[in-house]
Amino acid sequence: MDIEPLNSAGPDSLAVWVITPKGRGLGLRIKNSVQDSSLFISNRVNQGNAPESHIFGFDTLRLEINRHFHHFSGHVFIFSTGIAVRLIAQLLNSKMTDPAVVVVDDNGTHAISLISGHVGGANALAYKIAGILGATPVITTATDTNGLPAIDVIAKEKKLYIETPRNIKRINMAFLMGKPVYIHDPLGLIENELHGVSLVEGSSNDQSLEKIYCSHEIEPVSRETMVLRPSVLSVGIGCNRGAGVEDIHDFLTLVFKEGNLSMNSIKRIASIDLKKNEPGLLSLAEKMDLPLDFHTREALNAVTAIETPSPMVEKHVGVKSVSEASAILSAGHGRLIVTKKKNKDVTIAVAIEK
Repeated sequence: MDIEPLNSAGPDSLAVWVITPKGRGLGLRIKNSVQDSSLFISNRVNQGNAPESHIFGFDTLRLEINRHFHHFSGHVFIFSTGIAVRLIAQLLNSKMTDPAVVVVDDNGTHAISLISGHVGGANALAYKIAGILGATPVITTATDTNGLPAIDVIAKEKKLYIETPRNIKRINMAFLMGKPVYIHDPLGLIENELHGVSLVEGSSNDQSLEKIYCSHEIEPVSRETMVLRPSVLSVGIGCNRGAGVEDIHDFLTLVFKEGNLSMNSIKRIASIDLKKNEPGLLSLAEKMDLPLDFHTREALNAVTAIETPSPMVEKHVGVKSVSEASAILSAGHGRLIVTKKKNKDVTIAVAIEK
């Protein structure tokens, strides 16, 4: 199965762009209503005004947008859609990573969702801006206008990693056409969100069905299957002093491969607080962009669901288990699904949230 990685979105911040006197007033209303927003105003409009916090002047609109486009999670352009399209066309990469773009006319009559309506959140942003300005939101994505769910919106709301983004259009089109969809959702994360969709039990081998596979477990699926990975796994790690990040990562990859588990379902990693300054662990968390929990001896020893306690670890560290106990704790006292695996420098265990 080919994997198409979904990059993490940028910071949750908004840029508002203004080139006219009327637009300046609208832009200020938006900036004052939206937390973590910045207002960019043409110097031709803002001449003589004292600088204010998060308000920036610019001379050339195209150069300034080129500089900042991918540094914000959303943009509001208060000028025509034609100008907006010509300015950003060369900056667009993918619907999975591009920021949301909403266009507002100079009178504040309409707020148009232009780019990244679903995953990027432009549809929701258009409604928000419309509410601030008393404008009419303009949404053109087919699932929304037909009152149907969209698989990419559901994935975003449920914090599911979209492993096969090429199939978003295929699944949403099936929803629109009323085609039956086979769904594998053992954790019950998305089935209740698919209102108005024809779901069938059938067989995952039925070629006539579109398919959604939502699980932390890896199974063979067709290239056309929509694969979603829930963030439900916690990884407990013990390691010898000086264990390198690549060694830890390679062993983690091996453990997940042998267990038929998706690395895209890892929610956090964990260890004992004695390792809070261990370079290999700290680098692993940074490399994988995951939170890293450190648990005390007392907390680890309070865990009763240990399957492979270690007398040696208890003798030297004072706990019966590091990897299994820390995985269980970071999973909210979840269920251990991979008992302790060990090589010469690293131990790893995996737990799933309740």
